[in-house]
Amino acid sequence: MFKFITHNNTNPYFNLASEEYLLKQTKDYYIYLWVNAPSVIVGVNQNALEEVNLSFIKENDIKVVRRLTGGGAVYHDLNNLCYTVIAPFNEGENSYKKFTAPVIEYLKELGIIAEFSGRNDILIDGKKISGNAQTVYNERVMVHGTLLFDSDVSVLENALKPNKLKMQSKGIKSVRSRVTTLKDKLNMSLSEFRKGLENKFLAFSEHYEFSEKDLTEIEKLVKDKYSTTEWNIGYSPKGSMVFEQKFDFGVFKFTFNVVDGKVQNASIFGDFFEKKPIREFVEKLNGIEFSFDKLKNAFECIGDYIDTAKGEYIVKKLFE
Repeated sequence: MFKFITHNNTNPYFNLASEEYLLKQTKDYYIYLWVNAPSVIVGVNQNALEEVNLSFIKENDIKVVRRLTGGGAVYHDLNNLCYTVIAPFNEGENSYKKFTAPVIEYLKELGIIAEFSGRNDILIDGKKISGNAQTVYNERVMVHGTLLFDSDVSVLENALKPNKLKMQSKGIKSVRSRVTTLKDKLNMSLSEFRKGLENKFLAFSEHYEFSEKDLTEIEKLVKDKYSTTEWNIGYSPKGSMVFEQKFDFGVFKFTFNVVDGKVQNASIFGDFFEKKPIREFVEKLNGIEFSFDKLKNAFECIGDYIDTAKGEYIVKKLFE
């Protein structure tokens, strides 16, 4: 039985920290809905300095928060509804399809024809209203997603600085052209919409409220990690060699120096989905001879870290 959590905290630091706490420090299964104050949520492997319009978000008091999952940067505000599911991990099933199904079913009950599309999106009339991401930890999977109910798309467009390679590869000229919101299609408020979706999830869950212990541990994560510049912004690598390519598994950016013929200061960023922390793979690259054969051998295991990635193909593109 899932535990359905109800809370009204709109602090993005708290909401992202609560996900990590529930996933890594508890053993139960959870579902909850949440709303963030204006914020940009970046994927775990992204370079925030490249994804975010830092001057705009500073002027408009928009927080930048790094999440545990992969994928691209997204904009949240008080008219954007988010959901999180923490469940048993089954490698043989598509977790995205499984846990977006209740959302799609609920939308259809409201008269909106929605469909699951691509890696992780929900579309209406060919436009995106929800993006989803996931991570696996100790035989449990966390899937979370957004629902653009009545978000200010103009702010979204200005806050995010999309990866140009990614946008061009999809043939899209702007963020506005590929997203839509639910408000114009529904005669209801966000609170009414949220209540209906909550009832949908409660069909297979039971109410749960954060305990004092839960709140203490979450606030500790907020202080030590999710409100820190080190976690949310990090550093912008300035490798003397930069390889960036859009693959089927996502955008892959590899920056590095070559010192005495060997790879040094390696970094990998992108909106791909991890199977294991990519940092562990990057550590193995430093000190390797910069040659096709040596890098081909080193990249053979990248599929263990990045879902569906093929090392030989990446290295071939690197040396083209």
